Amino acid sequence: FRLALIQLHVSAVKSDNLQRACGLVREASAKGAKLVALPECFNSPYGTQYFKEYAEKIPGESTQKLSEVAKECSIYLIGGRSIPEEDGGKLYNTCTVFGPDGALLAKHRKVHLFDINVPGKIQFKESETLSPGNSFSMFDMPYCKVGLGICYDMRFAEMAQIYGQKGCQLLIYPGAFNMTTGPAHWELLQRGRAVDNQLYVATVSPARDEKASYVAWGHSTVVNPWGEVIAKAGVEETVVYTDIDLKKLAEIRQQIPILSQKRCDLYGVEMKK
Repeated sequence: FRLALIQLHVSAVKSDNLQRACGLVREASAKGAKLVALPECFNSPYGTQYFKEYAEKIPGESTQKLSEVAKECSIYLIGGRSIPEEDGGKLYNTCTVFGPDGALLAKHRKVHLFDINVPGKIQFKESETLSPGNSFSMFDMPYCKVGLGICYDMRFAEMAQIYGQKGCQLLIYPGAFNMTTGPAHWELLQRGRAVDNQLYVATVSPARDEKASYVAWGHSTVVNPWGEVIAKAGVEETVVYTDIDLKKLAEIRQQIPILSQKRCDLYGVEMKK
């Protein structure tokens, strides 16, 4: 099946972002995409100073639009972190998934908050305004099972292992790595998660805006279970297409059967909730 990653140029105007995103979703559907993903922060600038201002409840204005366009195009749609989600007085970095009938299939709240300090390069602390999610998020399509993470979640190999154990064949991480972590780790982490678990990994970033307070790395990418980069964007607004070949996935797992060769008598990773 065809996967489309929308690397959107994000402005400070929520309505413009939403309108342009829906237009690109329609374009991707017209080109045969069955699963379409939007980036982290597709509907608001990224930064702790923006989260409260742009927050919405789910369902709300933005997710209603995503539901409508998913139904209109009869596709599966991953809404990146469409908005900072407000719920019970707390804010979450939340990714929503809608099915071809417009129904909400999954809602992933970012589990690992981005609190880092690289002296002289970048300091950021999501926990100043956001609360962490506490669950794994998966959904089924007729083609395969998909596991969700958001950006910093990709650094935690155990999370990807759990998704693999639960039968996921594709992991999608809407993300907004920056100009320090992007060139160092963006592709490396994706290839690592793909090879370790013998599955497809896709990441979808906002387009790069050098004038933004937080400059995203861009380079939305798809990696196959052999660890090969099979599709990759540059830094500009674009749509990346690739075909997910589950026959190839099965062949790789048969050729190098690490999943059946794990020494579960010696070690293990388990999901606690």
